[in-house]
Amino acid sequence: MRSRRSGTSSLVRPRLFQGLLAGLLVGLTAGCAVGPDFVRPAAPAVDGYDTTPIVLPAPGGADATQRLVAAITRDWWALLQSPDLDDAIARAIAASPTLESARAVLAQADEVVNAARGAYYPQIDGSATGSRPGTRTYGRTPASLVTKIFSFGPMLSYTPDVFGRDRRFVEQQRALAESQLHQLAGAYVTLTASVATQAITIASTLAQIKAAEDVVAADEHNLELVRIAYEAGSVARTDVLSAESQLAGDRTLLPPLRQQLSVARHALTVLVGKSPGEWTPPDFVLDSLALPIDLPVIVPSGLVHGRPDILAAETQLHAASAAIGVATAQLYPSITLSASVALETIATNGTFSGPIIASSLAAGLTAPLFHGGTLLAQRRAALDAYAAQLAGYRQTVLLAFGQVADVLQALQHDAELLGAENTAVTTSDASLKLAQDAYAAGRGSLLQVLDAQRLYEQALLGYARAKGQRYLDTILLFEAMGGTWRDWVASVHR
Repeated sequence: MRSRRSGTSSLVRPRLFQGLLAGLLVGLTAGCAVGPDFVRPAAPAVDGYDTTPIVLPAPGGADATQRLVAAITRDWWALLQSPDLDDAIARAIAASPTLESARAVLAQADEVVNAARGAYYPQIDGSATGSRPGTRTYGRTPASLVTKIFSFGPMLSYTPDVFGRDRRFVEQQRALAESQLHQLAGAYVTLTASVATQAITIASTLAQIKAAEDVVAADEHNLELVRIAYEAGSVARTDVLSAESQLAGDRTLLPPLRQQLSVARHALTVLVGKSPGEWTPPDFVLDSLALPIDLPVIVPSGLVHGRPDILAAETQLHAASAAIGVATAQLYPSITLSASVALETIATNGTFSGPIIASSLAAGLTAPLFHGGTLLAQRRAALDAYAAQLAGYRQTVLLAFGQVADVLQALQHDAELLGAENTAVTTSDASLKLAQDAYAAGRGSLLQVLDAQRLYEQALLGYARAKGQRYLDTILLFEAMGGTWRDWVASVHR
């Protein structure tokens, strides 16, 4: 029969057990973490993005010549010198559902890391029980003899991380949280670039609409002149039909451009977190926007350490590496320690006896012997997952380098095209003036004037389109270089 004890002597055993438990924890947690330690992939050993050197030619005229530099400017959109654009980007950053969602996912990932870290510590729970033991009798049992046992106290359990399973799991979750952080950064870079892109699209489309409207207005004026000449008998009916056909054809330029303008306005409205019925974007003017002159070209080794999508792929690779450690640790034994202290009271016929302090300390060892190949298959699966992530990381780097190469070539060709369009405007303007002078002097026909007028208006339309494309590709380069996200991410995630 268990003896009843109280006072100082009853506390000796629990304190002794606590001391032994502390000693075991120190000894057992001095183990190692199995599995590979993650090594950051080496940057590609290339100096440039293309085998052909990129040269940005001077487009001529009043258009500026851009140059390539090694640094990216913070809040690069400020280089466009547009208060309306600054306001639109600020609105988007403050109200974008995309950023709000990404921040919530990141917060969730951080809490998953905190939850995983809980395995580092002993788990303590409280317990309270009440029982009425059954009695086997042979004969009569006194009805008044009723015994009840009440017990309550803390219970402690702990699984020492001898082979690093918990550490590798926390490492995995931390890497996944870092991946979410870089995905948030990527969403920020994409959002700011998208707002600027839609603003430029609005400005470029408005310029093209103006040029197309000028073409239509010139066609209408030319048709009026041809009709007057036809009534005077100086031109044939076919000339009138030709002018009418020209007007009808040029009028088809406007509906697609107006639809393009509507789409860009609606897209910008959505980017700032509004519906098209709540907010109308300003009419950006292409000629009022400054063209960024200094364009950032970060070396490839710097791009892989600064572009959000590459960093997200790298941290996912890190998580896959840690998962190998988790699967490897499953192959090793695990030790479980438990301790409890309980205060027990016995009640017989309503009379309570003095409390008894009962304590226990136990240790268990579990080692995998036969699991049908499950644990080994899980480790092989983790190795295969790492190989897949490594290939995905390399593909992400290649796609990023390809995007940079594409946009650098596009900027070179934009400058060449803008120069050609500028020349077309100059020569067609000179040709129009000569045709007008010849017609006024009686040496030329009206159709020559009409053709020269049409070529000039078409050159203006092509110039507006080429100028807008140069702005768009400039924005794309800032995005391809990874944008500027570190300060903003640091301000929203601490």
